[in-house]
Amino acid sequence: MRAAVLGANDGIISTASLILGVASAAAPKSNVLLSGVAGLVAGAMSMAAGEYVSVSSQADTEHADLEREKRELSENPKSEKEELAQIYVARGVKPGLARQVAQQLMAKDALGAHARDELGISEISTARPIQAALASAATFSVGAAGPLVLALLSPTAWLLPVVAIGSLVFLGSLGMIGAKTGGAEVLRPTIRVVFWGALAMGLTAAIGAMVGTAV
Repeated sequence: MRAAVLGANDGIISTASLILGVASAAAPKSNVLLSGVAGLVAGAMSMAAGEYVSVSSQADTEHADLEREKRELSENPKSEKEELAQIYVARGVKPGLARQVAQQLMAKDALGAHARDELGISEISTARPIQAALASAATFSVGAAGPLVLALLSPTAWLLPVVAIGSLVFLGSLGMIGAKTGGAEVLRPTIRVVFWGALAMGLTAAIGAMVGTAV
């Protein structure tokens, strides 16, 4: 949920800023909409590519760790059993019981036990590059669609305030959702995300206005 909210926030801020920047340069509405669509597609692809590369690197590291652990289990199983037992001791299990637990777990699945308790790798947390890439692209696209729809539906004369205010409302709503999901207070995260979103959109609009005047 946290990742989805962050992806949607990125989509809203970047697309709304792009739309406001182009609109502030006195561009025709068709050009503004085209810029918004291009921003949505480019942003989603960028998010997907970045996430895929990042998570693929994590997956490569996990595979290398598992291969090393497999080799160590083959070469020195007694030392690995003691290492696993000491992990349980550090968590509060008595030494004798910890060694029994380590022995039983390794008898069933030695690599799985070390992967989970020593390396922190499990079936749930293992890196999935394609899934991460698709999720990032999807959440970014959902967020970016909000400002784009506002720009499409609003009259040309009202495009700037409608997109700006509507996007800030979207950001505030997502900030509240993210805060409630994480169990944090609602006000501070909401103000934070709205402030930075407004700053990004304001700066982009100002630059667009200056460029439009110069051109």
